[in-house]
Amino acid sequence: MNGLSRRERQIVDILHRLGKATANEVHEALPDAPTYSAVRATLRILEEKGQAVHELDGKRYVYVPAEPKQVAAQSALDQVVKTFFGGSLEGVVRTFLSGKESQVSEDELSRISKLIEEAKKQEGAL
Repeated sequence: MNGLSRRERQIVDILHRLGKATANEVHEALPDAPTYSAVRATLRILEEKGQAVHELDGKRYVYVPAEPKQVAAQSALDQVVKTFFGGSLEGVVRTFLSGKESQVSEDELSRISKLIEEAKKQEGAL
């Protein structure tokens, strides 16, 4: 979502969270919402930027994100890892686990360990 304003990112986030939404639903979900007309204009801009598309539902436009949530999440995560951790996944994990706010349960650690083992197996199979 590089090149998007804060408000544009908020709207794309809402579309991902809701799956699809009318301009009115986006307007209602926005914190400190601008006018309804401004929301509609921003949705049109997001379409021009390739971040949203609309479908017709009767006379209403229903907006959906242009890319699936998982693709957008992967892209955003890749950008964070590259920008803040020099591309190091180890740095991300170390930072996360050392944070005072992060409480990782035994179950989560076990699931993470399984994911790491699966990744090792896949790497070995290549």
